[in-house]
Amino acid sequence: MYHSGNQMVDPHILFEKAHIQPGMHVADFGCGQTGHIVFPCAMAVGGRGIMYAVDILKDVLAQIEERAKSNRLLNIHSVWSDIEKLGHTAIPQKSLDVGFLVNTLVHATDRMAVLNEVNRLLKDKARLVVVDWMKKGLVFGPKDEQFINFQDIEGWGKRHGFVVQEVFDVGRFHRGMVLYKHE
Repeated sequence: MYHSGNQMVDPHILFEKAHIQPGMHVADFGCGQTGHIVFPCAMAVGGRGIMYAVDILKDVLAQIEERAKSNRLLNIHSVWSDIEKLGHTAIPQKSLDVGFLVNTLVHATDRMAVLNEVNRLLKDKARLVVVDWMKKGLVFGPKDEQFINFQDIEGWGKRHGFVVQEVFDVGRFHRGMVLYKHE
């Protein structure tokens, strides 16, 4: 049995907000070992879709690959990448319908570099879903100084041809933002 990770962030809420449809090309940047976005999204996009699992840790990707194989999910492609480096992610440029950054930016040293790398891979009229911690002072969450500022994300979006489609709470500890690209 695999821990899904959805006790705090329900992936199906994110799929609804991102308008996930069969046949889409989607990436989860910083997918983590549970693949709590990867596996249910791979099923949602179906056999004609592609689900990219992107992480900097090769052992995490090996676990994702093993689980995908055992579940016969052939549309999951693992991609090793340092997403803080522009041009480093081996996904075709402007090929993604949706990109997910779920609890990823909180760990990034250069958050704007991550956003720029994801933007490079998104099609026009694509969506970027950013979900991260919002409740400070918890013993199990990140340190207070690590929290992202969603206003910074919104400002970056405006400078790069995005509009904020929605800001919403995801459970008790996270906030989400859907940015829509319209270059």
